[in-house]
Order: sequence, then structure tokens, then C-alpha cells
Amino acid sequence: MSNEFDLSHPPFDLLTTEEQQLLISRLDLGYFGQDEVIIDAGQVTESVYVVLKGAVVELDTKAKDTDPDGGVIREYAHEDLFGAISIINGSSRYTFKTLEETIAWLLPKEVFLGLMEANEAFAAYFQNTLAEKARLLEQRRSEKLGSGDMSSFMLAKVGSSVLREAVILQSGTTILEATRTMREQHSDCLLVQKGSQYGMVTRTDLLEGVVLQDMGLDSDICDLASYDLLTVQCDDFLFNALVLMTRHKIQRVVVFDHNKLAGLVELTDVLSFFSSQSHVIGLQIERASNLEELARAAKGTTELINGLVAQGVKVRFAMDLLAALNGRIIAKAYEQLVPEEIRKKTCLLVMGSEGRGEQVLKTDQDNALIIADDLDWDECSKVMEKFTSTLLDFGYPLCPGNIMVSNPEWVMRESEWRKTLNHWTSSVEGTGLMNLAIFVDAHAVAGDERLFSNLRDKLFQTLEGNEVFYSYFAMPLRRFSTPLTFFGGLKDSDGMDIKKGGIFPIVHGIRTMALQFKIKETNTFQRIEALVEKRVMKRKFADDLAEALAVLSTLRLQQQLKVANGQAAASEGNLVSAVGLNKLDRDLLREALHMVKEFKSRMSHRYHLER
Repeated sequence: MSNEFDLSHPPFDLLTTEEQQLLISRLDLGYFGQDEVIIDAGQVTESVYVVLKGAVVELDTKAKDTDPDGGVIREYAHEDLFGAISIINGSSRYTFKTLEETIAWLLPKEVFLGLMEANEAFAAYFQNTLAEKARLLEQRRSEKLGSGDMSSFMLAKVGSSVLREAVILQSGTTILEATRTMREQHSDCLLVQKGSQYGMVTRTDLLEGVVLQDMGLDSDICDLASYDLLTVQCDDFLFNALVLMTRHKIQRVVVFDHNKLAGLVELTDVLSFFSSQSHVIGLQIERASNLEELARAAKGTTELINGLVAQGVKVRFAMDLLAALNGRIIAKAYEQLVPEEIRKKTCLLVMGSEGRGEQVLKTDQDNALIIADDLDWDECSKVMEKFTSTLLDFGYPLCPGNIMVSNPEWVMRESEWRKTLNHWTSSVEGTGLMNLAIFVDAHAVAGDERLFSNLRDKLFQTLEGNEVFYSYFAMPLRRFSTPLTFFGGLKDSDGMDIKKGGIFPIVHGIRTMALQFKIKETNTFQRIEALVEKRVMKRKFADDLAEALAVLSTLRLQQQLKVANGQAAASEGNLVSAVGLNKLDRDLLREALHMVKEFKSRMSHRYHLER
């Protein structure tokens, strides 16, 4: 082990060269025996400590007898820093004690305080939340990637990049006048204002209105407009606009600055700004006229996500884009196989991570079908078998639990679904509650969405005020232990299963609260935001919990890409080894798992899971 002090990671890489030289010149080494108290609770600390060799545990001695973890808060090992917060606060709240013989660098209190006063970024680091530290890591990675990467796109806002001025006409304008205006302005679409409401008219709308609907040229343009507009805000990320257009198969979105119309964003402008494979796949999906062409588009998504991650795209952006692309692929496959008159009386659901929009690569098929009570469809079973095999050909693996439309148990009439949901909600046994958890994450991708929304609303109504049910429903989040040692360090004997130990408790805990508070969003990040808006969860804790999920999901994606590229075994897709991580990633992982642990504790208290 090198005895040189490492300045290459936060917070020390935030210092200037001169400040780093000052720090190095004032460092000392301290030697501590096993079980020696370095800082006692209530003590005024004279140094910041950075562990060179050994291990130190932070203890809340007052909670030692009542805390199931014996008062242990955290363990500090090689390159970990402690004592800074004690200096900032004036004294130490907790006790720091060695677990074995330990050597640590000592930075004198006066030097540390001087560096904090001189360097704002260095000072801010010690007050950072998990979310702020993750943003720091993202910034560092973007700097390393350089100007030629996609970081500029990822940070681009709608209002400062490709915003177009909208052509606006008032109600009473004739179709003839609108057509002339569109030609003069060299525009493919225009907005019409009817009172306080805006509608959109495209060149195609004009053509269909005159030729197919036999509307006169003196007809009011407002009668031709579509008022169900998809909108974004000026300060939204441009990437979100791309995801919205991909998901809804549209060419443009309307932009508002709060409540004021700001303009339009066109897909062609976004794609020219964001030259990447994503738009190629999107176009391939929309232009696919048969299953073979659709399959070719589907098989490009893994390569796309690989490229996005390599270029520093945040995992949440990658998830959103992949969810939009997968949703279109699955919906289009359904359209290819199911006649239109049948689609109007059925609703195809995707569930699991696909339903939540949180898959990072192609995940197992988790889907179901709702059939209207008045539809007789003799070919249903045969067509659903074909649909499942088609998705398998596209690269979506079969569900090991057989939760697919090829299984008749997941294909039911609307009235049968109602009975089944009632059975699941009145059950306290594992299978029923597990099936219900799967259904709660469902998202409609094709057919008549009202068939699903009616069932979901009825489910919310049935469970209102049923506290006993939620205690049973929340219980699985305690099934897997958090991969932290007794002393708060990372467990890493054969790699940590961060899906079971980290991601699942957050997802299921938030799912439980979303069901209780009738939140219709299925994405966990969006559910967290909705819980804040409903004042169920405080903003700071919500931000850190969301960032913990993002950290865990990013590390899992990196591991899954290794599997996809043949660098790791298929069984290792959820296993992350702390040994192979850099220090900041390792710190973020540890903090993320501590957030998971705290969240589980809060959920246990909320839903009385200790009993």
C-alpha cells in the first residue's frame, strides 16, 4: 500500500495546486491500537483523519442497547475521511473507535478550516447530500469525456437550443387564409388560438379537411385544429422532448414558459442537434411495415444504450428513451398481429420494470391483456402465443414466472380481472400479493387504455383505508438484507446483489406508498416526485432516495452491459464488486445503501413491519 497521500479524488481534487501543496506540507501520521477511541462523543476534534491502513467505526453509544445494529453508523477504511463534520459542528456527536490497528493521515484543524474558507467548492463538499455528490461525480465524468461527447446535449434546455417561433392564427381565420399564411411562413404547421386555448393544424390536416372531409375554403381553421397538445416547458431538458415525441409518435411539441406560449420544438431540429443512433431506431420502428423490419429495429436498442452510457448519459435519461422505444416496438408488434376491430376492445399491458419504464436493457417479458366483456375472440389464445414468440425473436426473453399473454391466467375479460383483483387484495398469502404488485406497475401500451384505467381506479377505491392490507403488501421489502457489514461498510466477498439488496426495497416501498396514495404514475422516480407533491415525503429525503436509486441502477447497468458484451457471466448481471470501483463510486454506493437502510427503517415504522 502506497504511503503517498492521494489528491486525485474529492474533496481534495477540488483544491487548487497551491492549496494541495499546503495540505501536503501540514499532514502528519497517527498510529492507533485496536479498540482505541480516536474521537469521543462530545469531544472537540483537533484533526481531520484520512485512513491509510486499518478500519474505524462510528458509533452512537447512546443507542447501543436499543439499536438492532448496536449503535453502529458507519465503517471507515482505506482513503475514507472522518472528523470533518465534528470540526464544523464544534464537537463530535458520535464516537470513532478502531476495529484493528490503524494508521491515519492527520490534517490539523486550523489548516482544514483555512482551506474551507479559501475554497468554496471544498467547503460545500462537506455539506453535500447524496444527490449533490452524485451531481459532482457526473460533472467530473463530463469533464473527462470532453467537448466531443453528448454531455452538452444532456444539459441542453428546450428554450435555449432549438426553439422555433410559432405561427399563430386567431379563431375566425379561414382555411384559405391559413394555407396562404403557412406557405408564406414556410411552415409545416401553425397554432390557432380560440379564447385561452391553443390548437394545432398541420399541412396534412389541411389536405384531409379539404379533400376527405369536404370542408370549404371559407371554413374556420379552428374547426380543423387538434386541441389535445403535448407540451414541455422552456427549462425542460431537450432530451425529455425527444423521449416525448418518440413515445407518442409525433413530430413536434408545443413549448410554454410557465403559462405563456413560447414556441415549438420540431423533431427534425432535435435530431440534427442530437445526432445519434436513437433517432435512427425510432424512424426504423415507425417505418416498419412488417415484423421482420420491426425486429431489425428492436435489435439495435442494446447497442444504443451501450453507446449512451459510454458517452456519459445519466441512467434516468437512458431508461426514459429505452422505455419509449420499447413501448413503441411492443405496441407496433401488437398492431401487426391483432386486427384493428379487436384492438379497439382490448388493452395490452406491460408490467415489471418495463411497466415502470426502468429497464436498462431488454428485460423479461411481463405483459397481460384485458378484453372487453362484449368481445368474442376465438383466435385470442393462438394470436397471443404468436405475440410472445415474436417478442422472443425481437430479443425480449421469456418470463421465468410465465407472466405473459401466452399464459391464459394473464388474459382475462374486464369483469374477470375485477374478480381476480378483489381476490388478490383480500389475500395475505405471497402469490396473490406478488401478482398484485406486478399489476400495480402495469402500463397500457396498445388498445383501449380505458379498460385498464377503470380497473386501476376501482383498485384504488377498494383499498382505501385498508391499513392491514398495506402492512402485508409492504412486507417483502424486508426480505433481502442490505449488503452492508455490521460496521456499515460494504459487503463484498463475492460481489453484492444490488438489485435484491438495494433497488428492490426502494422500488417496492415506493410502490406501496403510490398504491396507498392513489398515484397513477408507475415510474419510481415519478412516484417519488408525486409523493413529495402530496407532502407524504420531504424534499431532501426524496432527492437523496431518488439519487440512491439512480446510483444503484447505474452500477447495475454497467454490470449488465459487461454481461451483454461477454465480459461477465449471465448470472453476474446484478452483482457489483466494490473492489473494482473508484473511490467516489464506492463512496456513492455505500451512501446509497445507507439510504436504502434508512428507507427500510422508515417503511417498517410506517407500516408496522416489525411485528
